[in-house]
Amino acid sequence: MKRSLPTPVEEMNHGTALLWKRRAMAGLTAARCGLPKESVAENGASPRGKVLTIDTMNPTVKMVEYAVRGPIVQRAVELEKELSEGRKKPFQEVIKANIGDAHAMGQQPITFFRQVLALCSYPELLNDNTFPEDAKSRARRILQSCGGNSMGSYSASQGIDSVRQDVARYVQQRDGGVYCDPDNIYLTTGASDGIVTMLKLLVCGEGLARTGVMISIPQYPLYSAALAELGAVQINYYLNEEACWSMDISELQRALNEARGHCNPRALCVINPGNPTGQVQNRKCIEDVIRFAAKERLFLMADEVYQDNVYADGCQFHSFKKVLFEMGPEYSNTVELASFHSTSKCYMGECGFRGGYMEIINMDDDVKAQLTKLVSVRLCPPVPGQALMDLVVNPPQPGEASYDKFIKERTATLSALADKAKLTEEVLNTVPGISCNPVQGAMYSFPRISIPEKAVNEAAGKGQQPDMFYCMRLLEETGICLVPGSGFGQKDGTYHFRMTILPPTDKLKILLSKVKEFHQRFTKQYS
Repeated sequence: MKRSLPTPVEEMNHGTALLWKRRAMAGLTAARCGLPKESVAENGASPRGKVLTIDTMNPTVKMVEYAVRGPIVQRAVELEKELSEGRKKPFQEVIKANIGDAHAMGQQPITFFRQVLALCSYPELLNDNTFPEDAKSRARRILQSCGGNSMGSYSASQGIDSVRQDVARYVQQRDGGVYCDPDNIYLTTGASDGIVTMLKLLVCGEGLARTGVMISIPQYPLYSAALAELGAVQINYYLNEEACWSMDISELQRALNEARGHCNPRALCVINPGNPTGQVQNRKCIEDVIRFAAKERLFLMADEVYQDNVYADGCQFHSFKKVLFEMGPEYSNTVELASFHSTSKCYMGECGFRGGYMEIINMDDDVKAQLTKLVSVRLCPPVPGQALMDLVVNPPQPGEASYDKFIKERTATLSALADKAKLTEEVLNTVPGISCNPVQGAMYSFPRISIPEKAVNEAAGKGQQPDMFYCMRLLEETGICLVPGSGFGQKDGTYHFRMTILPPTDKLKILLSKVKEFHQRFTKQYS
């Protein structure tokens, strides 16, 4: 029997039905894949596509990586949640040794700092006799420098004037009397804010003229992330692991010469004491670096946030500014330098307040005006962080009510860190296949680990770096969260992990014991 052709209305209805069926199937398929079901407008039309997609977003953002809070940490958070839900694991807690967050690891805050911040936050407490008079006096001075006598007001974009004056006095005293101009001090949202701000000023050009910035490998991932976001060229220079992660001028020269073929090197970044490597550069090394920067016309950036964290015998912190000025006018009048400090490290560990400063030396006046304009865009750093920075550079003095307790707490914190630095080095070096340089300063060890070829191949099959595979297995089996060395950079064919020395001593001993047992088990399994 011959079938009649559908009328236009029937054809339209049939087509609409097929369209709805296809969408329903697409939604079902998406649901099975764990994807969101496609939405449909009320009139049956396809919804408008997203303005911002992974293909239309800023491409430099996709290049940003930050290993310290990467996949390992995300999995650690998931494991903590699973443990809280009663899921069975081969461990009872997750120990996070991935980040230098002192208070999160149990370090206690300095009493005087918190007293003054409490008084500044709630001035009614100034009438409370339980607070010492020197804390009240400091709080009143800070509040008098704030608009409306309140920490809730904006400050000047460069920072509260009285705080910058205190920072300048601190720097001048630290550097043996070398003059520090308060107008060269910029208060920042942690040291990271200052570092990124300086990189913004430095990066320019296209193609072969694009700015290149020299950073140490291993490095703190802030630098590679910021350079990626700014579209700058990262120039790697390798620290000498065999010489306790020291800097080598011949290596700097090699890196610079190679980079000049594809970019315009303009800046040299140094982290001292080192993160993630824990080294403390000696004075001769710093002099050599300054001479190198002067000869090659490089802007120096000195990340000195761990300047109080020096533990090893024979090691001493030397600020780049102090050494620069002691080298004489040939260098002190010409070399451009920005140095950075923070409330987040040292004995303070006050990461969450986001306090910091940078000092600029020999900056062009016109550029300095542009820097001041740039920082004004973000209005001001957090005022509580500025207040805390003021207390760090102007702590209780001899004869004041809080002095003895402050010195006791500060000394105890730094002494405990020194003991844990030594313990970490000693225990890790007892493990066959792990070698750890002395933790001379900062808050981290960066031991080299041997990974059997069989494990390297299995990692490759999973699309992972070998040390990422190692650290993920360590986390799943022991609950210990470390960061693979590949997240910081390392020489090809070598593998490392970074761990903090911040956990309480009893917990650190457990952590080190578990790492030792795991490494032996892992090595046996894949040998």
